[in-house]
Amino acid sequence: MASTMRWRYGDTSPVLLPVGSVYLVEIGDLIYMEVDDARPASAISDQGTLVANQELFHDKFIGVAMQRSAIGDTDSIRIATSGVFEFSCQASTFEVGDYIGANEEGTGTQLQEQGVAGVATANLALGRCVKRVPSASTSVLVDVVSTVVRGGPQAAA
Repeated sequence: MASTMRWRYGDTSPVLLPVGSVYLVEIGDLIYMEVDDARPASAISDQGTLVANQELFHDKFIGVAMQRSAIGDTDSIRIATSGVFEFSCQASTFEVGDYIGANEEGTGTQLQEQGVAGVATANLALGRCVKRVPSASTSVLVDVVSTVVRGGPQAAA
């Protein structure tokens, strides 16, 4: 997906992390930490089900890319570990406080880089909805909280 500045407001509490040289990271991508580098959500290994993929991603969630990194680059990029971001989703309604997690591509084998979905429990979430969506919409405002850096939604599985 093309770079899209998804940040809307709030403190981003950024960290700088290197990106693995084989990964393309666009502004607005959901990012996870693998060993010592940042990777886009689509790079996480498929766990066989949406819920298992969401839980693994939750456990490694670092934040939202605020800078781009081309394939071949290994320089550190700025990653927001908190703040309110507007993400795309399938047409849905949301209430303030609903848990929001990563969503899968239509193939069911990899997560979307910039797409989210409502989830039932904290151990699948990246944050919470911060603006009520009473009529089905394809975007949602999410207050993201890094699991790795800031101890985001973490109820035991």
